Order: sequence, then structure tokens, then C-alpha cells
Amino acid sequence: MVSRVYVEKKPGFDVEARQLERELREILGVRGLERLRIVNRYDVEGISRELFRQCIPTVFSEPQSDVASTRRPAAGKGTAVFAVEFLPGQFDQRADSAAQCVQLISQGERPLVASAKLYYLEGGLSDADVAAVKDYVINPVEAREASLETRKTLRGSYPKPPMVQTLDGFRELGPDGLQAMIDDLGLAMDLADLGFCQEYFAGEKRDPTITEIRMIDTYWSDHCRHTTFGTELEDVRIDDEVVRAAFDRYLQMRHELGRDQKPLCLMDMGTIGAKWLKSRGILRNLDESEEINACTVKVKVDVDGNDEDWLFLFKNETHNHPTEIEPFGGAATCIGGAIRDPLSGRSYVYQAMRVTGAADPLVPVSQTLEGKLPQRKLVTTAAAGYSSYGNQIGLATGQVSELYHPGYVAKRMEIGAVVGATPASHVRRETPAPGDRIVLLGGRTGRDGIGGATGSSKAHNVESLAKDGAEVQKGNAPIERKLQRLFRREDACRLIKRCNDFGAGGVSVAIGELADGLLIDLDAVPKKYEGLDGTELAISESQERMAVALAPGDVDEFMGYAAEENLEATVVAEVTEERRLRMGWQGQTIVDVSRDFLDSNGAAKHQVVHVERQGRWAPSWEGTTPEERLRSVLRDLNVASNKGLSERFDSTIGAATVLMPFGGRTQLTPSMAMVAKLPVDGRTTSVSGMAWGFNPYLMSANQFAGAYLSVVESLCRLVAAGLRRQDAYLTFQEYFERLRDVPERWGKPVAALLGALMAQADLGVGAIGGKDSMSGSFEDLDVPPTLVSFATAVGKVDRVTSPELKRAGSKLLLVSPRYQADGVTPEPGSLLAALDFVQERIGWGEVLAASTSGYGCLAETLFKMAVGNQLGVLLDDGFAADELFRPAYGSFVLELGDSTFVPAGTGEFELRQIGSSCEDYVLGIEGGRIGLAPLQEEWEARLEPVFPYRAAGEEVETPSFDVARAGVTRPAPAVRLARPRVVIPVFPGNNCEYDSAQAFERAGAEVSTLVIRNLSPEDVAQSTEELVRQIGQSQIVMIPGGFSGGDEPDGSAKFITAFFRAPAVTEAVRDLLQARDGLMLGICNGFQALVKLGLVPYGDIRPMDEDCPTLTFNRIGRHQSRLVRTRVASNLSPWLANCEVGDVHTIAISHGEGRFVASDELLAQMAATGQVATQYVDEAGVPGMGLDVNPNGSVLAIEGITSPDGRIFGKMGHSERYTQGNFANVPGNHYQPLFEGGVEYFK
Repeated sequence: MVSRVYVEKKPGFDVEARQLERELREILGVRGLERLRIVNRYDVEGISRELFRQCIPTVFSEPQSDVASTRRPAAGKGTAVFAVEFLPGQFDQRADSAAQCVQLISQGERPLVASAKLYYLEGGLSDADVAAVKDYVINPVEAREASLETRKTLRGSYPKPPMVQTLDGFRELGPDGLQAMIDDLGLAMDLADLGFCQEYFAGEKRDPTITEIRMIDTYWSDHCRHTTFGTELEDVRIDDEVVRAAFDRYLQMRHELGRDQKPLCLMDMGTIGAKWLKSRGILRNLDESEEINACTVKVKVDVDGNDEDWLFLFKNETHNHPTEIEPFGGAATCIGGAIRDPLSGRSYVYQAMRVTGAADPLVPVSQTLEGKLPQRKLVTTAAAGYSSYGNQIGLATGQVSELYHPGYVAKRMEIGAVVGATPASHVRRETPAPGDRIVLLGGRTGRDGIGGATGSSKAHNVESLAKDGAEVQKGNAPIERKLQRLFRREDACRLIKRCNDFGAGGVSVAIGELADGLLIDLDAVPKKYEGLDGTELAISESQERMAVALAPGDVDEFMGYAAEENLEATVVAEVTEERRLRMGWQGQTIVDVSRDFLDSNGAAKHQVVHVERQGRWAPSWEGTTPEERLRSVLRDLNVASNKGLSERFDSTIGAATVLMPFGGRTQLTPSMAMVAKLPVDGRTTSVSGMAWGFNPYLMSANQFAGAYLSVVESLCRLVAAGLRRQDAYLTFQEYFERLRDVPERWGKPVAALLGALMAQADLGVGAIGGKDSMSGSFEDLDVPPTLVSFATAVGKVDRVTSPELKRAGSKLLLVSPRYQADGVTPEPGSLLAALDFVQERIGWGEVLAASTSGYGCLAETLFKMAVGNQLGVLLDDGFAADELFRPAYGSFVLELGDSTFVPAGTGEFELRQIGSSCEDYVLGIEGGRIGLAPLQEEWEARLEPVFPYRAAGEEVETPSFDVARAGVTRPAPAVRLARPRVVIPVFPGNNCEYDSAQAFERAGAEVSTLVIRNLSPEDVAQSTEELVRQIGQSQIVMIPGGFSGGDEPDGSAKFITAFFRAPAVTEAVRDLLQARDGLMLGICNGFQALVKLGLVPYGDIRPMDEDCPTLTFNRIGRHQSRLVRTRVASNLSPWLANCEVGDVHTIAISHGEGRFVASDELLAQMAATGQVATQYVDEAGVPGMGLDVNPNGSVLAIEGITSPDGRIFGKMGHSERYTQGNFANVPGNHYQPLFEGGVEYFK
């Protein structure tokens, strides 16, 4: 029996509908649309009618904000109605979370749930208008139009798959037959590769199975085996003298390293720099092993004052093809895949950087090319996908940069770069021995992602959007979060001999790479649903899976740890003596190939190369006056503010963020690099930094100089942030057009890699990793030649420097290298001297702010330094305006105190004071003054139509509450304790438990974190029993932040509230609060749970009705992440006992549903009793409704409230995310003694 319910947001809560309505009118041009309604539909099978009715107001809707009905809402005359659902097999987080919530309430089996979204288009639209709307909201790669009729069952019909086919006659096929097979099967391999397979199977004296051909095609794909980069280059003809000299120098390096007989190829050019530097005594701290994970470096990390041996890992990943055709899932799995590489190295991944490439998103939708998604749709949906995944898994995104170039209309660029770290003692590396077991961890396997590796290795055409849907997946971030938790455990990691993540190629590659000999049992691979055949099981790229090699005696212990983290774990393979990869399915051996054949990577490839003469790049800024030219710079899409994009990404999770993405009191100056402390269990002064460099226009004109300057820019950004060149390492992202057999096209990556190689050799910094994507073509369109350099290093927090000007009256020092004949590329020796000078001055503590020049020249550099604190710049009379608008790669602008001595230059580089900072918000140049405020407005407004962030709030007077409790006795505990105990339940999707636990431990509490397990009804029952027991032994319950259940179904904290409403848990909470005078705290997701349980403001768990308050979607309609100011309005609560009324704290927020809504009567009552604890305020400490003050539009600017007695406190701001040294580039009081107040209550 299928039960159905329809849920629609009430007016005022219908943010999604109003936002899409505006898009359809203003962007799509459907002017006749009068009103849009969105209704969520849920179908449920496998539960009783009574349980279904119980779940309507708790799981599927909220009475405060929703209207729910078991009948489809009526449509008025002339209203068009259609429904949309995900394609079968695509992950539906809304339906999955709903099913889990229902299970928590029932304590039984998990039901089947299906969700859909209904759109009501009011206004008598034409058929063409309705069709246009459907095309806009339905991406056929991921979704389809759904039936409006009721369903009899949700159970899929999965016919038994046939046995795997043997390709009879394969060995006898001629060239035409082989080519026909390539075309019929859509193989990525070429005729030479398939001919090579034919020779192999002739030697095996049998024909292959279709599984073997599909698996080999995946194994040898450009995505997995870098086939293009491994192609041997012959007859390299170079027209450009500079490139020819670099090529000769490269050949000399090969000779010095004894590599003359090795194939000359792009891979050799990309990797020889590190080998050459290592031979010269540089790069001595590399951690090298047989594992193929992420770049790994040995470092010393300060933990509570003691240096420990750690491994520092980093990786960059692209998902260009998947994101181009399904931007949400493609971008989400980009960051998911990037995380899993260093995670498989047993590190905890703690910070990420996103660098993307797009065409102009402001171009009208009507100009979209056939077979393409609109650029606006691509950039906004990809941002939503990446941020959704990163935010859920709990990964701080330290920088978000999107580059715009018309060439990226061919194919989008989507890069995620991540850093991770782990104590060296946690990592065991051994070669798996015969008899060892392979355990598959994490997600189940489905058809999603089949063909992703081969698809990413092809050029694409107008049919790709419709044909390639199975290659793209939806990520399930909460599962990967569980993997992160497991791999942070020393006891679990020390059992792992070798590990590999499931990325491209699925089982065949992830498990196939773990050992030379393997027997894989595909019948043991956990499936999302029945009906998968052996080939699908072998090559599906379903996300969130890991393969680990274990000694037989360690399997049970390891699987026990996995169970404690709520993870599925299954033995699926065994290591064998013979060097062959075998796979069995349904009693049939469907793969049996030799390791040597697989590792051959196919037929040898050869290619002639022609590097053409390189061009020159000189930016041209419109205008004749300095002000007009500056305006042209600031309105350029590659210079304009992208804050509206960046704020979608959680930048502070992990309580380790040293530099916020934007600095200054306005939080508008972009940081040069992302910097965070390493993820230690304790205190540390050790930080990592990462910076990127790349200019698509420069590289389009000159691939050699462009790649060289990508390295220069990334390294200079890193040094400007306070890291040292000598500690730096590089990793590259290459992205080029489909090269085909055209020598001139091959010349572009050759020139680029030689440029990057020369930069490594000149600067003494090596690239020890990288990722290549050589399929950036669509029909006759190509992406710009792309080599993005990422520079990273480990350093100390006291050296970290930010670029925003700190005060008026400072000296501004320009440090510039000499330049080569092209006027753009620095002379190597001069640049090294300049870098060392900047490092030295930063180390001496003389530098207040530091920035380096890039795409927008010194004009961009000085403006962005000024905007953060709205200080002006007065340039000396001798400084010519033209200098502002010339490329200045390798140059630095340093802010020095007014009394700091400026040394004379040595002649190795230019060193001169060019001016000073001033109070007036102007740029003084050539005797005139340019007001910066109007230019700032244009700079901020440029991308706001696509990424809004300054939407106005309601213009209403917001009172400031002052309820001090001096002289009034606060509630006191029944028992005094020196060290109270805190229990923190960790629900699937929570991600703030580490930060919260450490905050309590620093305050003197004893902390227990309890993972709530729900893989089976027994797990749910045991978790309930254990939480009840731990609440009984604790004095404080904290519900941490995160995205429990992915903030689904269509609302936050439903997963948590479902669990706490279990009678036993409810009674344990009441005993804690009412009988034992205990405390509760909820931050962000925890606050949402407290409100929706009734614990705040009522003080007890109670049923919800339409008059109860709630926390709902931010008024801006998206996630918000930044620092905000909050003011203590009442110190009634023990949690705020160490605060004074009127104290203002600058605190991290990161949420999508933080808008507090309550009735006027309840608000008045809360204000009178001092339950309004904290409010969002401006710089003057005044509450407000504008989004610059109140990030979510919360009524009365409320940030936090308490129960009537103050012992339960809920707030949106993440007080736990500050530790000493964090948020260094944003002024304010970041320390809120919240946890100390709670702990001291018991003393």
C-alpha cells in the first residue's frame, strides 16, 4: 500500500518558489507568469496508515511553515501543472532522509519513499511558455517529468540479469570489424588499443567477455591511465626560440638523470622537475610509497607544544565533463572525489579550494548553444552542488574562485583542491600478501556513474547531454563523512595495509590496483537494488566507497570499528599469488586477465608535435583617464567581487580557519591563500596554506609564459600569506582541447609543460602531483589552454599575513623583480631575491599587509587591499598611472608601519615606497583623487545578478534588548562537579562534533561523542538505549551543528527530532533537566532541533503546532557562511554567565535555515523574560534586518534564545569554531566564553 502526502510552503516561507518565479520571469523571459507554486510530494510504502499520519507533521512537513494534504492541491483555471522526479537509480537525498526519519520513529524496518516536486504555473501561459519552463527546470541527465497519478507500488521490477556475454569471434575480426565494435560499444580506446587486446586474447586462446572489454576500456582510459600524457612524442618541431631553449634544457635534465632511453612524453615533462630537484638535494621530505593516493610530504606539527611527525597530503581533482552535463551532481562528486584521494592515504581532509572556469554567466539564456545548458544555470547549479557536498561533509572551503573566458563555453572547468593531514604513526604501509582480504567500505553500488571515466576521456557534441546521463552521479556526503570519522581513528587505520578509493572505474580499478593478484567476488558487492549484471558491478563508479587490504586476522576487528561508525563493510576479494585479476559473478568467471597486460596501458602511442611561435599578452583596459581605466578593471568579470558565490561555502568548519576568504571589517578583501591549522586533537601553531595561479587570457596567447606565470603567481600568493618558498610544493591541473592527431594542438600542452618545468627549476619548487584532462572540446569549440598551479606549504600561525590595509598612515612598499624581454615574465634570480626579501620582512613582523599582483595588475591589487577596511591609498607624485594597468607578476605591495625603516634596494630587484594609506576612501594618483565608494558599488554589483549577496531586508525598527540578571540568582545544579560530563550525539550528517568536543574539553569538561547508528532496526534500538544511558550519566547534552539527514526532507533537524521524540529519549532528557538540573546546548543544526522539539523557548519536548516558532530558510534563499556580529541581549542563562549584556562578539555562521520566526505574542513574552539571548548587530552594536547585519532575516534579529530558566540555550552562531589565531584577517572579539559558562555552572 502506497500512502501519499503533498506539502506546500505557506506564504512568507515559500522562498524557493519566489526565487524561481523571478528567474522564470526575468531570465527565461516568461513574462505572463503571474505566480509559481511548488509542492513537494511524498509516496511511502511499507508502513501503517497510523504511522504515516504520525509522520506527516514531524517528517514530511512542519505545521509552522507548511500546509500538508493527502489530496493534490487544486489548480485554478488556466494553471499548468507538472511534476518532476529523479531518474531511476539517481540518489534522492530527500527521499532517503525521509525513509531514515520514519525508521527512527517506528524503530522498525526502513520504508520505501519516493519524492517528486510539483510546479503550478498560474497565468494562462502558452504551450511554448510551459515547454520552456519544463526545459529550464528539468535536466534530462538527472530527472524526468513524473506522472501525476497515484502509484500502486514503489517496489521496482528488476528482472534477473542475463549471464555475461562472451564476444565470440573477436579474435577473427579485421580492422573494419574492430572499428565497428568501437563504434557500437562506444569505447574510448582506439583501434590500436583494441587490436592490442585482440593479440592478447589470441595468446590466451579465447575470446574476451564484454566485462573484460569494458573493464580494459576503463583501465586504459585517459582519465584513469593518462593515455595522452603517456604518448611518445616524436619529431618535436619548435618555432619559438624561448620554448626551444627550454626544450633543450629539458633534454639536458633527462640526460643528467639517466633518462635518455625513457619515452619522451607529456608525463615525463610534467614529472621530471621534481626528480631533477630531488637529485639536487631539494624536495627531501617527500613520502614515497607504492600507494597511488595523494601527494604526501613529511612534516613536523606542533601538538600541545610538542613536535610530532605527521604526513601532509594534498590533491587536485576535476569533474569537467560530469559538471558540464549535470552541474549539481558533477560538482558535488568533484569535491567528494578530491577528498577520497588523501582520505585513502588515511589523512583527515580539513580544507578545500575551488577553482572553476566558465563563459560569461550574464549572457541571456536565449543565446545558449544547442546541446548546452545555459551558463547561468551551470555556474549556479554547480556552486550549489559543490557547496552542498562540502558543507554536509564538514570540509572548510577556504577559497572559491571562478574564472571567465569565452572558451569555457566548450566545456566547463570544475576543480577541487584539498589538503589533509595525519600523524605518521597512524599510517601502516605494507604490500598485501596472498590470503589478505579486501574489504569494501561505505556506499552501495548502482548503475549511476557507469562510463564516467571513459566519458570524461572523450570530446563531446550536441548529443552528449541526452546520452551521457548514467555517467553522472549524485553524491551522498553523510556516508563520506562516516568514512572520514573511521579513518581519523588510530585503531582502525593501523590495521590497513593498503587503501584505494572508488573513483573512476569502480571495483575494477579501486580493488584492481591494490595487489598484483586478486580474486574478486562480485556477488558480495553490496547493491543499491537488484538487477545489476556483472559488468555493471565491475565498473560502476558509485560514490563514497573505499577498498582496504587487511590481514585475515584483522578483518573482524576492523569491521567492528566500521560498525561503530555506522558504516557498511563487506569482504569482497582475496589477494592471490598469481599475477592475474579475476572476477567471479553468478558462478561465472567474467574477468581473468594478467597483471602485465593490464599495466601495459594499451598499445604504444606516437605523435608528431609542432610548437608554434608564442604570442604576447597585454591587457587593454577601456578609458582614457585613470578613473575610467580603474572602473574597467573592477568591472571585469575576473576582477569583480564574487562574494555572493563564495558565501555559499562553509569556510569555518573544523575550528581551524586562520584566514577567512574575505578580510577587513567589511569582509571584502579576498585573501591571497587559504590558511588553516592542521587537524590536531589539542592546540597547535602549525598551519598549512594553499594558493592558485592561472590567467586564461595569458595562456591563450602564450602557453609557455602563461604556465610559467601560473607557477609564479601561485607561489607569490603563498608567500604573501606568510608561508615560505623553501617549504612549498606544487601540483598542477592541466586542461586542454582534444588534441586529436594535429601536431599544432599537441604543441600547446608541450609549451605549457615546458614553461611550468622552467619555473620549477628556476624557483626551486617542485610539482609532485597533478591531474590532466585532455577532452576540452565541443564540436569545433575548444577550452583555453589551461595549466592551473597550486602551491602549498606548512608553516607557523604567527607568520600568517593578510592583504587588507590595516590602518591609515602606513607606508606602501612596492617590491618588483626585473622582467625579461616579453615585459611579463620576471627574471628568475631577481624574482628569487624579491621573494626572499618579502619572506624575511614578514618573518621579522614588519609587514602589516601583503598582496601580489595578478590578472588585474596593480590597480586590482591596491583596490582590493583598500576595500576591506575602506582605507584610501595616496600614491606618490612620481608614480605614473600607467604602472597601475601593466602586468606585474611577481610584484608585491607591502604595508609597513609609519615608523618602519625602508631599506635601500640592492639592485637585484626594485624596492621603492610608492605611497601611503589614508583615512579618506580614495585613490590618489597623479595629483588627483578618485573616490573609491562608487567604484566599490560597481565592483560588488557586477556579478550580483547571478550571485546575489546584498539583498535588502525589511525596513523595520529592530529593538535592542537589555535584560541583565545582576542581583538575580541564576539556576543552580543539584550536585557540584569539578569536571562535568557532556554527551554529544552524532547523527548522520552532523559534522561539528569534533569542534564542539574540543571546545568543551578546553573548558574543562569530560566529553563523550556517541554515533547514532541506523543501518538496521537493531542499530536504532541499541543507539536509543545507549543515548538514554549516557544522558543518565551526564550533566550536559549538546546537539552539534551540521546537516543531519542532509537537512531533509525539506527542512532541518527532522532526523534529530525524530530520534529525541522516542519515549525513552524524551524521558531521559526530562530527567536531566527537571530532576538533575542539567544543561542543554544546541548550535546551528542543534538549535534547529531544540526549537522543533520545543526545548526552546518552552523548556520541554512537546508537540508542534502552527503557533510554535521555527527556524526556516534564509531570506536570501541559499546557504550563508561568514562572520557576523552578535550582541548579548540577556545573560539570564548559565551559558552566558561570563558575558555582560551589551558584549559584542564576531562569530562564524554557516547555515541555510537560520531565520527565526515566531508570533508577536511569543516574541513579546520572550523579550520580557530575557529569553532573547543574542541578536545580530551592526558595527555600532545596533540590531538590524539588512542581510549585511542579519544574514538570514531572523525576526527581531534574533540569533539565540533560551528556555524560561535559561538552562537550555540554542543559537545559530558557531562559538566553538574559534581558537586562538583563527579569523586573523577580520577584526572583532571572536572569543565567546560560552562553554566555560556551561562547565563552570557545575563548579
